[in-house]
Amino acid sequence: MLKLWPSAREALEGLLVDGMTLAVGGFGLSGIPADLIDAVRDTGVKDLVVVSNNMGVDGKGLGILLESGQVRRVISSYVGENKGFAAAYLAGTLEVEFAPQGTLAERLRAGGAGIPGFYTKTGVGTPIAEGKPTREFDGEEYLLELGIVADVALVHARRGDLEGNLIYRHTARNFNPLAATAGRVTIAEVEELIEDSYLDPDTVVTPGVFVQRLVTTTRDKDIEQRTTRPRRTN
Repeated sequence: MLKLWPSAREALEGLLVDGMTLAVGGFGLSGIPADLIDAVRDTGVKDLVVVSNNMGVDGKGLGILLESGQVRRVISSYVGENKGFAAAYLAGTLEVEFAPQGTLAERLRAGGAGIPGFYTKTGVGTPIAEGKPTREFDGEEYLLELGIVADVALVHARRGDLEGNLIYRHTARNFNPLAATAGRVTIAEVEELIEDSYLDPDTVVTPGVFVQRLVTTTRDKDIEQRTTRPRRTN
């Protein structure tokens, strides 16, 4: 089965419906599937539940879906760079479920592995635990967290092959592999596609069995925060 599609827009055809859950990889603006996010915006799909480490920044990344009013609910661990997110949350127009970063990562991993839930001490005795079952193990209280399975996952990889095997670069490896396994359908946006051979199996991070569709991208990457210092002169 050919997995390569001509464009991000075409790769999304037949997959998006109102109210669905999207898992989106990336860390800040590092390793986000920017072309696929733009294509989601252009479809006009609405009432989305978005699972992501963060919601981008104003005007970039997942921030554009917030600005277009297409997101109903967010499950995320860090949102401090997005003023539009904060405004929508405080105004009550956006539902938000905050998850500790390690817990969010494990919820995605669990969902991808077919594990419905797990117990963790993280969040016990805090607002994170409100309404969630707890259980005692060896005299310690643990909180039940549920695995996450998304209708569609969108990820960005540095390299891939036609079977959908993927390799990530640096920080992009934090959440993209987890999102990739958690999607019922996963679309990967790849910078460098190997078409005449396959990736070395020892280097593969996400096996192609988890990836149903591929697109390539040549888009320049945004930098969330750039810190520089003046060049020293002699």
